[in-house]
Amino acid sequence: MEKEVSVLSAPQAPRRSDVPANDQRPARPGAFPRLWRSRVTGCLQGLATGRLCLQDAASSWVFGPTDGGGPTAEIRVEDDRFYRTLCLEGTLGAADAYLKGWWNSQDLVGLFRLLTRNRDVLGAVDGVLAQLARGLNAWGHFLRRNTVRGSRRNIAAHYDLGEDFYALFLDETMTYSAGVFLRPDSTLADSSREKYDRICRKLELTPYHHILEIGTGWGGFALHAAQHYGCRVTTTTISRRQYQHARDRVRQARLEPRITVLSDDYRNLTGVYDHLVCVEMVEAVGHQYLDRFFGQCSRLLRPDGLMLLQAITLPDHRFAQYVRSVDFIQKYIFPGGCLPSIGAIAAAVGQTTDFRFLHLEDFGYHYAQTLAHWRQRFWQNIDKVRSLGFDERFIRMWHYYLCYCEAGFLENQIGVAQILLAKPYCKRRPLLWIDDPTGTAGRKAST
Repeated sequence: MEKEVSVLSAPQAPRRSDVPANDQRPARPGAFPRLWRSRVTGCLQGLATGRLCLQDAASSWVFGPTDGGGPTAEIRVEDDRFYRTLCLEGTLGAADAYLKGWWNSQDLVGLFRLLTRNRDVLGAVDGVLAQLARGLNAWGHFLRRNTVRGSRRNIAAHYDLGEDFYALFLDETMTYSAGVFLRPDSTLADSSREKYDRICRKLELTPYHHILEIGTGWGGFALHAAQHYGCRVTTTTISRRQYQHARDRVRQARLEPRITVLSDDYRNLTGVYDHLVCVEMVEAVGHQYLDRFFGQCSRLLRPDGLMLLQAITLPDHRFAQYVRSVDFIQKYIFPGGCLPSIGAIAAAVGQTTDFRFLHLEDFGYHYAQTLAHWRQRFWQNIDKVRSLGFDERFIRMWHYYLCYCEAGFLENQIGVAQILLAKPYCKRRPLLWIDDPTGTAGRKAST
């Protein structure tokens, strides 16, 4: 059994020796070093909650109220170019400086949580030049929009790193999405299986159903539904590596009669299905294509069908600004990615489908737990990560990514929800709560 992981207990920061070799140098002044440093420290004077310790080779400062409330964090500046980059490029510049080893923190999750609670401070650092840099990044993001060809290119940039890499931090189900932790001692694999079974129970699956899944991943949901509920599953992915891996798993499980794996864009799918499942794929659709995506999902369902969507979401009040900008995830991790808000989903559903909202369940804290498990497993297998050929910049980037996301879920800056949408003639009874929290009710034996 896996050791229980607290969302605060996973490894936090690379060692100093993990900084890329060409950036392991003493801190040195850049252009106008005192000006850049003065601007940063001046902005940090506005810290309204929590405490932040900033230290470089010359000085150290402590910012924030002295009443002891809120989170505490620290930043160690390894190279004075950090100050200049932060002033000129804003928060994306800070991320780039971290990847270069120009600063470190023992607790990146705690630092991100502290900065999230002091968003005005971040805004103050982003001056005119940082705004210009943001505009250039936004143009680059626009060029990576999710056309049919662009979607394949964007997906390949992330998922085609290879299953050997992902297997180092995912559980044996190869699930790369939020789990549901029913008990304090639930393992990562337990949480993945509960998430899949929760979907099946909400859809009330039987061996007579034919399910369409958009976004195969490595085949976890399709295998679970076919093995435990006896239904047929047609699943599609545009990742070449995931397509090959999912087909191999289906063949090894001898489930070819029940599971069909396709390599096709959702826009090209045809046929009519009983139910449709989409687990954390809508983030790769792009806000410009949400109408088309949900319209296509509706057309692929029977008049009494259901769609179960699991989506990482953004608060509605931040969505308009978000789609006009670029964040760390979009620039470095998921090119072309865009988190929808519940309002954006509802607008697209209302404009292009005859769906009605039947149920919504938000479980963002469970994603924070999932990410803590991933981060712990990533560092437990760090030598194997290196043996696959990934350099120290890549390792720092993934550490930053996992901490950034974990903090976002802990601070409710992002959420994850399962949304159940019903076609007009669906008679699915209302869900006041998923029927059996133990995860056993309704499960059908394989046939």
